[in-house]
Amino acid sequence: MDYQTGFFYLFAAVLLFAGYRVITARNPVHAVLFLMLAFSQAAALWLLLKAEFLGITLVLVYLGAVMVLFLFVVMMLDINLDTVRLGFWKHFPLAALLGGLVAAELIAVLWAGFPSLEAAADVAGVGTNAANYSNTRELGVLLYTEYLYPIEVAAVILLVAMIAAIALTLRHRKDSKAINPALQVHVRAHQRLVVVPMAPTRKAPPAVVEAAPVEEAKKP
Repeated sequence: MDYQTGFFYLFAAVLLFAGYRVITARNPVHAVLFLMLAFSQAAALWLLLKAEFLGITLVLVYLGAVMVLFLFVVMMLDINLDTVRLGFWKHFPLAALLGGLVAAELIAVLWAGFPSLEAAADVAGVGTNAANYSNTRELGVLLYTEYLYPIEVAAVILLVAMIAAIALTLRHRKDSKAINPALQVHVRAHQRLVVVPMAPTRKAPPAVVEAAPVEEAKKP
């Protein structure tokens, strides 16, 4: 077994452990952190497969932006864990069935093996040692030609998820002193200054000074 295979099994083991902890962690923040670890190991696997663009994109987009957004949303939602766990055993059979199906598909793919990069380049008619070959360019051509509609559907789904996250975290505070700028612009002069009529002031009457009581003479 060479070093590349050893790294593959190491990254795959950490990825499986992180994925397991994502669904078993009691704290949602810990689950998000384990998901970030899973994405980092998946990026390492992409690098081993010589797909540098996908690995770097996974790190920059998901670890750098999406997962940080998920972390802030989870921390702001203040999820009640007791209500989340109520339907766990109710949905467990369906989840186990889907998980087993995905695991069977992964085992079938790994059993069949992956075509090498040289074979894929030969099929495309471009040699791996050619100066004009770029896997990033080939990926872009596939994304915006053959897989254009799936990319647009994925973009719409991400947009809906972003709007839903904003709607969930938007809370109107009653104790806020923020002022609507539209009300400030449309205000009129008579609404800013109100003259209250008051009676004219009168001169106060002179104060009556009372004489101090004379002390009684002291008895001898």
